[in-house]
Amino acid sequence: RNRRYSYEIAYNILRYSILGITMIVMLAGSIFLITLLDPYSIFGRFMTLFGKPLVVQVNNVIASLLSRLDIYILYKVELKGIHAAVYALPALFLILVGYLSLKRGRLYCNTVCPAGTFLGFISKVSIFRIKINATNCTRCGRCAKACKSSCIDFLNEVVDVSRCVTCFNCIDSCNENAISFSFNHNSPESASDDEIDKSKRSFILNTFMLASFAGVASGQNVPVPTKESTVPEDKTAPVCPPGGVSIGHFNDYCIACSLCVGACPTSVLRPSFRQYGLIGIMQPVMDYHKGFCNFECTVCIDVCPTGALLPLVLDAKKLTQLGKAKFIKKNCIVETEHTDCGACSEHCPTKAVKMVPLEVNLVIPEVEEDICIGCGACEYACPTKPFKAIFVNGNPVHLDAKKPKEEAIKLKELEEFPF
Repeated sequence: RNRRYSYEIAYNILRYSILGITMIVMLAGSIFLITLLDPYSIFGRFMTLFGKPLVVQVNNVIASLLSRLDIYILYKVELKGIHAAVYALPALFLILVGYLSLKRGRLYCNTVCPAGTFLGFISKVSIFRIKINATNCTRCGRCAKACKSSCIDFLNEVVDVSRCVTCFNCIDSCNENAISFSFNHNSPESASDDEIDKSKRSFILNTFMLASFAGVASGQNVPVPTKESTVPEDKTAPVCPPGGVSIGHFNDYCIACSLCVGACPTSVLRPSFRQYGLIGIMQPVMDYHKGFCNFECTVCIDVCPTGALLPLVLDAKKLTQLGKAKFIKKNCIVETEHTDCGACSEHCPTKAVKMVPLEVNLVIPEVEEDICIGCGACEYACPTKPFKAIFVNGNPVHLDAKKPKEEAIKLKELEEFPF
């Protein structure tokens, strides 16, 4: 059944207040409100936190059913959990946007969303727009009933172009051909070609954008601890993704769209809740309890649309120090249970974690911080719970790690046969 809408007076005080506050906050150096309200960010979070898990679950069910028939074209994918509190904000906006879409059409797009209000403001001087032909119009009201934006005042034959989302439902519904999408003769841009300044619109958009920018596999032979670790991990700073340059730069540019979270092949990136504080809520953070940063991967950098993660060639990424590994001897099972482990050293791609003698027949980790890149492979591989014996403390500003020394392989000379 087609939903019927009706004309409503614009909530200009609300919409311009939201836009004004958003721009003031952006000029102050924060994109917090854009992170919360931007439709692209919201959609990215929806797909990553709700869409992807649903697809994975369906895939796993189908893969399980097919495997019973000895068909293995699909395989099960591990779905790593995210802290429940992280779902609160996306769920709230899912309900809000869903309700407004069902009951009020495009009210969120043209009234709540600051991007929609800003684009609507620009559309007042648009070259093409929806217009009503007074000669053909019979004021039947079908166009207003079809308008999702509730912006057609058919009695006065006026379209509020600042709220119009150009869905063309009104044109399809009009049997008198009284509505058209045509050239705006009253637009300043409709003057002669010599008077047209095509740079004005791009200047406004660029000014707006410049203002916004002012401011490891666990299935190997790893021992299972019989005792719980007791010393908490003293993390003084979160770890932001490679290419983030610094926590400050990352917070300023990231819109929390979650594209990198969904694309990360090791699931180490998770939406933050408290790690960056309120200003960085939902922005991705490295969670080394859930995964590790692959030494040969730059996917997060490749998909970032805002410049929050600046381009890094793979060789440079391998020497970018996101944080430094810290060792807690009192949590290590080599110390507490006098058993062999070394999982952290085995998984370290730069060999910043090496094993040194502890006592007879036992070795214990030691960290060489200069060549540590903070990838978290050691923390992820560490079997101790609830606190890790080795963890990565984030660098507020990413540093350059020293290049690991490559030891030449010594070939043992074979003795000649005695005959």
